[in-house]
Amino acid sequence: MTRSSAASSAAVHDGLRCNSASSRSTRSVVASTLIPGSSHRSRNVAVRIRRDTGGMTDQTWNALLRDQFDWHWTHQLRGRLDGLTDAEYFWEPAPGCWSVRPRGTGTAPVQAGSGAMTIDFAMPPPEPAPLTTVAWRLGHVVVGVLAMRNAAHFGRPATDYQSFEYAATAADALAQLDAEYARWRAGVESLGDAGLARPAGPAEGPYAELPMAALVLHINRELIHHLAEVALLRDLYLHTHATDSVRTTR
Repeated sequence: MTRSSAASSAAVHDGLRCNSASSRSTRSVVASTLIPGSSHRSRNVAVRIRRDTGGMTDQTWNALLRDQFDWHWTHQLRGRLDGLTDAEYFWEPAPGCWSVRPRGTGTAPVQAGSGAMTIDFAMPPPEPAPLTTVAWRLGHVVVGVLAMRNAAHFGRPATDYQSFEYAATAADALAQLDAEYARWRAGVESLGDAGLARPAGPAEGPYAELPMAALVLHINRELIHHLAEVALLRDLYLHTHATDSVRTTR
């Protein structure tokens, strides 16, 4: 867990930072984009330009923002989470990890959650912040990155770190992730292009005046960041728990 991920646990808007200068493109023409894929596959994405105004055609910006993460999710990420075991989910790769635990068994300053499981954290986070398990990282993504934003912007029932029921199994955590991501993606699509331009609003605190497009970009970054950490932890688990015969065949 990084300091930024711990800070983003405090409120819906925490961590939403978008450099307005860097977010503006000076290029007027983009013919195609080469996007690398799994197993070195690639694809060309045609970008249609409306030359009379220099803008994109209807829905193109929205589709591109969704595709930035959705393609990664479909072709590179989600399959890597299939088969996640409970042993991997709760594995603590170093002493003092933060995790999701049965209620009453944690030692972190804050143990949040409304069900049988609670998630460890502290506000402000200690320095250095503890390493976190796959369970913790998935809990953070499901609640702090997706569910709270879905509640703030797309009609999901209200939730937060204190009121959420954290998953006691890897399978349940992945089901929560799939459900919240599907709701987020559908919500972003429903914005169209006009909705991307409107202010994000009070739920995003000091970033309320930034456009929804900035929030979508931020969520894309958060998802790529934290779910890449989950994939790496799976690799570490495999190579620290595999038998010698398994290691030699990979």
